[in-house]
Amino acid sequence: MTDKSERYVSLLTRKTLALILAGGRGSRLGPLTTWRSKPAVPFGGKFRIIDFPLSNCINSGIRRVGVLTQYKAHSLIQHLHRGWNFLRGEFDEFIEILPAQQRLETSWYAGTADAIYQNIDIMSAHRPDYVLILAGDHIYKMDYGPMIAYHVEHNADLTVGCLPVPLAEASSFGVMSVNDTGEVLEFNEKPDCPTPMPTNQDAALASMGIYVFNAQFLKDKLIADAANQQSSHDFGKDIIPLLIQDHNVMCYPFRDAQKNTDAYWRDVGTVDAFWQANLELIGITPELNLYDGNWPIWTYQEQLPPAKFVFDDESRRGMAVDSMVSGGCIISGAYVRHSLLFSNVLVGCYANVCDSVILPGVRIGSNCTIKNAVIDRGCEIPDGMAIGEDLAHDKARFYVSEKGVVLVTPDMLGQHWR
Repeated sequence: MTDKSERYVSLLTRKTLALILAGGRGSRLGPLTTWRSKPAVPFGGKFRIIDFPLSNCINSGIRRVGVLTQYKAHSLIQHLHRGWNFLRGEFDEFIEILPAQQRLETSWYAGTADAIYQNIDIMSAHRPDYVLILAGDHIYKMDYGPMIAYHVEHNADLTVGCLPVPLAEASSFGVMSVNDTGEVLEFNEKPDCPTPMPTNQDAALASMGIYVFNAQFLKDKLIADAANQQSSHDFGKDIIPLLIQDHNVMCYPFRDAQKNTDAYWRDVGTVDAFWQANLELIGITPELNLYDGNWPIWTYQEQLPPAKFVFDDESRRGMAVDSMVSGGCIISGAYVRHSLLFSNVLVGCYANVCDSVILPGVRIGSNCTIKNAVIDRGCEIPDGMAIGEDLAHDKARFYVSEKGVVLVTPDMLGQHWR
């Protein structure tokens, strides 16, 4: 990219307001979202899911951001206050928290479009030229600048970020058909029978839930949609299908420019997907590189001591192999293999942890065996407990996913959340 094009993109991003939809229940994550919204769920050893779209905004030069919250948002709001208050208001930089507060309606956010509509006065007050609408619950790294430039260069009214997904999974997404120039011809939200791509019958072209709108155009369409009593007030179900009939709606393919392949993007909306995406990070060369200094993922950084591994006896050796271990952890004469440990995890003597994701503040007692599991924040696993060895037994006391991943929360252990 030339200096001129970089300057061109930076001017566009400065005129852009990003709005992150972070109010979803995330019900497919089961008990992981009993007490928190999906964007607040921990991910990757030290982050929250919301950190990824927020970091993408900052790294893309978009520093005017609104986060729309609703469902059980306390831990999310607390995280935003602690970790995302470093922008400078003097330069018109901000991350605003926009809770559902019935500004224009007497109800909570009825859908994705309604959420933006209920904050239309705030959006207008910032006077953006472009509005970037993002989902707050996906894991990926993306420079939004080129997408906004693509939107402007194609004189689009709306541009939708997209990428191929396996046909078997496409029913969970908005699926679109496009012509050779990238214009969207058809858009179906979560269809029962997704249309495969002409070039790949095993995949469908799916929306990433990333939209670029011209600001005034968006405002006009939101007002019209709000007046439509037949609408469910959702972008994928209502607004986009109508727009493609009479307006210029473009798709923007999300690609890894260096590898010339489809870029990394994960919807961690199920326990199986959450477990798998976390453990993928352990690989020698994972698709999502958290060690990339050119595109850092920002978060609230808790001040913790280094991880510690103690005891070196033949039968009691504290060690972790093929794993990621965060600050504040103590592996005390225990064996950890192919697992991801968040901060402040204590693993007691003779315990064995394998193929598991252990969230912050967990205490694993002595002689425990944990396999193929997600252990939620603050759990205290009693001495000698086995998890993941007998799924029939686990189903009677814990949550077991379709693929046999065992999820344990403090509630299931009769413990209080902390």
